[in-house]
Amino acid sequence: MNPKLLKLILFLILVVIYSNGYSQISTSFYANDSNSKFAVGYQFNDKLWSDLRIYSGTNIDNLTPEIIVNYNYLRKENYETYFGAGVILNNINGVVIPIGIAIKPFENLKNISINIEINPLYEIDLNDLFIRGFIGIRYKLKE
Repeated sequence: MNPKLLKLILFLILVVIYSNGYSQISTSFYANDSNSKFAVGYQFNDKLWSDLRIYSGTNIDNLTPEIIVNYNYLRKENYETYFGAGVILNNINGVVIPIGIAIKPFENLKNISINIEINPLYEIDLNDLFIRGFIGIRYKLKE
């Protein structure tokens, strides 16, 4: 992996961790039948949040990050719907458009959600469009 890209990713993670204000930090895990990824997220306000997702099963030379910015377009007490845009770099090079719903199934644990996501991906190297689906769990460190 490009050392400059790795430094940029680490810098962004540190900025997220040390930010103040409304922001909320989250952690997530997403999976489907062929991939899984871990995420660290940052919620800027009620509507806008981001994720840095790292695909599992890769070594440091093959690290495949997915950088996403999402917009919550409908928020209810027990669920949120969102869409976003982002890029995937390294093993997969492309543009991704996540569309999902975050269901909050536990009334006393509103900081945990189950995320179901459809994830169209335009793979630049293959010049092809793939439609992927993921299910995941997300935990906000404060609610």
